[in-house]
Amino acid sequence: MKEMIRSMFKKKHRWTKITSILGLLAILIAAGCGSGGDNEGNAGNNDESTDSEETNYSEAVDYTITGIEPGAGISVTTEKAIKAYDSLNGWEVTLSSTAAMASELDKAIKDKEPIIITGWNPHWTFAKYPDMKYLDDPKGIYGEDEVIKTIVRQGLKEEKPNAYKLVDQFKWDVKDMESIMYESQETGDDIETVAKRWVEDNQDKVSEWTKGVEEVDGKEFEFVSTPWDSERSSAFVMKAVMEKLGYEVTVTPVDVAVVFESIANGDGDASLAAWMPVTHKDFYDKYSDQFEDLGANLEGAKIGLVVPSYMDIESIKDLKPAE
Repeated sequence: MKEMIRSMFKKKHRWTKITSILGLLAILIAAGCGSGGDNEGNAGNNDESTDSEETNYSEAVDYTITGIEPGAGISVTTEKAIKAYDSLNGWEVTLSSTAAMASELDKAIKDKEPIIITGWNPHWTFAKYPDMKYLDDPKGIYGEDEVIKTIVRQGLKEEKPNAYKLVDQFKWDVKDMESIMYESQETGDDIETVAKRWVEDNQDKVSEWTKGVEEVDGKEFEFVSTPWDSERSSAFVMKAVMEKLGYEVTVTPVDVAVVFESIANGDGDASLAAWMPVTHKDFYDKYSDQFEDLGANLEGAKIGLVVPSYMDIESIKDLKPAE
């Protein structure tokens, strides 16, 4: 009997130990699960906090738009945009040069830093960085798609009918112009040299322009152009084409206001550089009754505020005014 009682006591004592151990384990597990739940909750809150924190791109760029030359059509339009948008209140546009703007863009994209530029295409930067994007412009300050027009001096058709016919038939694409600018940028060759190569490599298009145009013997012709590579590309392509037809061609780069004045006054024969209906509207309207408009030589051009694709912003209205 004593042995039986002793055995029962041992078993009871053993079960008590086991029960105690299991109880302790249950407490530890419960505490661990509770702690894990709290961490997960905190982690979730952190994720939500991270997601809700948007980059203040306005502050990141110091409420500054990186621009190009003073007096350029897009520079004038950007100053209008700053006045028109509450989101741009207190902003500035730095005006220096196209080369300086492109250099700042290169550095920003290399380091994935925010930047807002005055952009347009055709331009080689879009060939180099095709994922750049225009900010939506709900007020329409920069307009919709632009065209680049050919304008000629009054009397050109009567005095130089073959040249008139040629420039009237000149039409090409955004990609054509950008390819010349990009090749010049990458190779270091000047625009005129690259334009000559382009003419040699694109005789199918050139033949459309020269259809019905007769050769001449040393007649002079002057294109008036803005100093930017986009318009210089057009002018030097046509220069190469006309020289093969016997013309002696001059390309004169001037400020955009002088382009329209020169054609209106008859100081130059033609310009392939009139951006409409927004970019050069003020200059165009001032002299519109003093030159002949031959229509678009390029369609699908565009101007506006441009940002790299890694910037999570879609509209000018998403920006914030300077404090």
